[in-house]
Amino acid sequence: MKNSNISQNLCLVTGANGFTGRFVCRELKKRNISFIALARPNSNTYWLEKRKYNIRFADINNQEQLIKAMVGCSHLINVASIGFGAAPVIIKACKNAGIKRAIFVSTTAVFTKLNAKSKNIRLKAEEKIIKSKLKYTIIRPTMIFGTLRDRNIIRLIEWVKSYPIIPVFQKGEALQQPVFVEDVASAIVNSLENENSINQIFNIAGAKPLKFSEMIDCIALNLNKKILKVSINSKIAIILLRVLKFLRIRISISEEQVERVIEDKYFSNEKAEKLINYKPKLFEEVIKNQIKNFLENKN
Repeated sequence: MKNSNISQNLCLVTGANGFTGRFVCRELKKRNISFIALARPNSNTYWLEKRKYNIRFADINNQEQLIKAMVGCSHLINVASIGFGAAPVIIKACKNAGIKRAIFVSTTAVFTKLNAKSKNIRLKAEEKIIKSKLKYTIIRPTMIFGTLRDRNIIRLIEWVKSYPIIPVFQKGEALQQPVFVEDVASAIVNSLENENSINQIFNIAGAKPLKFSEMIDCIALNLNKKILKVSINSKIAIILLRVLKFLRIRISISEEQVERVIEDKYFSNEKAEKLINYKPKLFEEVIKNQIKNFLENKN
């Protein structure tokens, strides 16, 4: 592994106040890497202030603001989503500000077969990054989870805890490979410190794929909860959802969510393991602690 002298440089972290961004900041702090946390103007920065992080403000869609925020920085970790069209502005700002090295967080959702609008935006963003002549790294995590702030697995935990009958689509056979947020943060900072990651793209997933039904079983086991899983045909479910939508009856699940949960999502970590020493934790290992925290905070 080739290590760069990143400790002698200053890094700007966009999306620093978000779910994944906070873990990236913690990891940088732990490794004594100097960084500035970028936040949106007028946003609540209490979490960043409490930890005495250096903060600057800028809208990532505003090139002039970004260039000012990048003053004195040689490296960028862009945790903020590239799924809303900001990538061209960020790239131009990097060039104008003299950023030498840039890490961009994308997502393995670019591989979905669904006709998602954000997929094309992200793919075009990645293409612009690759052609930018920046020394880039693109990190594509799978579904990120961990802690009570995640918007993914925590909802599943709440569902399993609240109901004795859990509906699963297509028997819950689709493979999932969620990744722990701390592992994502570690992979990002490993890439920043490692010259082998320059001009590379890494798919970052959990240690191994699990069937959706296995994830539910694992959660139920740690909740000490007996549940009944009922398989529902996804096509019938989608028709029913369309009828309910036509009747203007609100329901907490959408067609796209049904389609996503029956789509296999599994990826090899071999490249990341080899080039950036990526070592993801097992879902079973992480979920145990997450459920423990969940129960403690519910009581």
